[in-house]
Amino acid sequence: MTRTPRRPFRSREWFAAPERSDMTALYLERFMNYGLTPEELRSGRPIIGIAQTGSDLSPCNRIHLDLARRVRDGIRDAGGIPMEFPVHPIFENCRRPTAALDRNLAYLGLVEILYGYPIDAVVLTTGCDKTTPAGVMAASTVDIPAIVLSGGPMLDGWHEGQLVGSGTVIWRSRRQLAAGEIDEEEFLQRACNSAPSAGHCNTMGTASTMNAVAEALGLSLPGCAAIPAPYRERGQMAYETGRRIVEMAYEDLRPSRILTRESFLNALSVVSVAGGSSNAQVHIMAMARHAGVQLDAQDWTDHAYDLPLLLNMQPAGQFLGERFFRAGGVPALMWELQQAGKLHADCASVTGKTVGENLQGRETHDREVIRPFSNPLMEKAGFMVLSGNLFDFGIMKTSVISEAFRQRYLSKPGAEGIFEARAVVFEGADDYHARINDPELDIDEGCILVMRGAGPIGWPGSAEVVNMQPPDALIRRGINTLPTLGDGRQSGTADSPSILNASPESAVGGGLSWLQSGDTVRIDLNTGRCDALVEPEEIARRKRELPAPPAPPMPASQSPWEALYREKTGQLADGATLDFALKFQRISEQTPRHNH
Repeated sequence: MTRTPRRPFRSREWFAAPERSDMTALYLERFMNYGLTPEELRSGRPIIGIAQTGSDLSPCNRIHLDLARRVRDGIRDAGGIPMEFPVHPIFENCRRPTAALDRNLAYLGLVEILYGYPIDAVVLTTGCDKTTPAGVMAASTVDIPAIVLSGGPMLDGWHEGQLVGSGTVIWRSRRQLAAGEIDEEEFLQRACNSAPSAGHCNTMGTASTMNAVAEALGLSLPGCAAIPAPYRERGQMAYETGRRIVEMAYEDLRPSRILTRESFLNALSVVSVAGGSSNAQVHIMAMARHAGVQLDAQDWTDHAYDLPLLLNMQPAGQFLGERFFRAGGVPALMWELQQAGKLHADCASVTGKTVGENLQGRETHDREVIRPFSNPLMEKAGFMVLSGNLFDFGIMKTSVISEAFRQRYLSKPGAEGIFEARAVVFEGADDYHARINDPELDIDEGCILVMRGAGPIGWPGSAEVVNMQPPDALIRRGINTLPTLGDGRQSGTADSPSILNASPESAVGGGLSWLQSGDTVRIDLNTGRCDALVEPEEIARRKRELPAPPAPPMPASQSPWEALYREKTGQLADGATLDFALKFQRISEQTPRHNH
């Protein structure tokens, strides 16, 4: 049966344009050298790209080297022509100085591929933190039908009968190492045991968070995000994703028809009730801006703070990815939001149905893992946005505020939710590691550790270094967490209630640039304020004496891309996007010029 697409497939402009048979011959002939036929490419069937993010350099996404075969099967069975191509690798754990540099670079490369080649629709393979936003940003810019297939988390990690979650076990074990409770061999063994199989982080770190965001936005098939990588259901999901993207090509179901302000508000809500990563703020803002959707700082307060913590998963909770999958995954969380009237259920999705229709029958059967809205793990457990004289925007993940932290800093009678602390300022991560145990700093439980020089321009790229631990001497006294603040980020697997993503950063003259060790910082979670208690005249004097930005001095760029990144990238508050790229939207509506 011949099907008619809602709008003509753009690949016809390459392979079936009668007015330029010479160009058609040029475009066709080299595809023949690995066995494709002219009939396939000229048949009018959609050409479906598979954006391959898996490689040996990207262990979290390597599963896609296998999954791509099942995607191909689905595409072929549904009548499409698959074409797989590589995407710039991103590996959070190993990329130096930070994988944050690569999100925008992968985005640029993917835009050029999707626009400049005869691709009618695309399967975005995702996994590691930044592969998801890079793919979604590019698909929005080009605006061809796109669907997200995540690779899934690793199997649960176990060490001596205890669950050990990727990332989270490292941040917790390094405190035990500092306290003398374990040795380095035990530390390394715990870390290795947390990674027992193919897949990305098995905690609700940034990888699991961003793949949950893709599903919440309506860009993945329901249930996709939480399936562990080695499970049979992951291969089955890959097949169904391949089948569905062909139908989406015929329906012309593009990101611009799915990504709305309401769908992004759904994503904020899902991140909050899941105890998701603070890095979601940066990536959601970037995706929204590239989709032409208006989000601002107030939305995080209005839609991502006054929500309960429902998911009992590390780092905010107890369990790991396998149990979350068996409890129902993202659809079960969204079902809770829908029942509580906290979800925009009429948003579109890649299924062709609304989000609400996709959630029918999705209530969890495991109330230990996914709690009911009426009986959560924690009330008001979302993200708090702060501002003050040190920054215009900072964000704090409140679901990881421990009871000990709350009692020490947030429970002073008559001043609940307010505390003051003496600042100890570090000029980047190297300075922190060199001096944190210096007794002359006199760090005690009344201090706040401040990291500057860690933002997009200063690092460059913005690094996950703000989750600083106290000096060893304090940890041995049982004080495992101090207040921390910085213009960089922290790992989504961390359990530190840090104030993060401070914007503008110190390198461009933000307030942290004039802060000095010994200053008193006052944090009021009731009003969302964070201020250094320094007189305005003194602040003005310090600013006059600062060198021109970048200040304090930042390390020199070590590669061409680092230099270009610094020149073109904005602040974390706005998603750290390449701002010149934001004007390019729906570019697939114009076909590129011929190349000969």
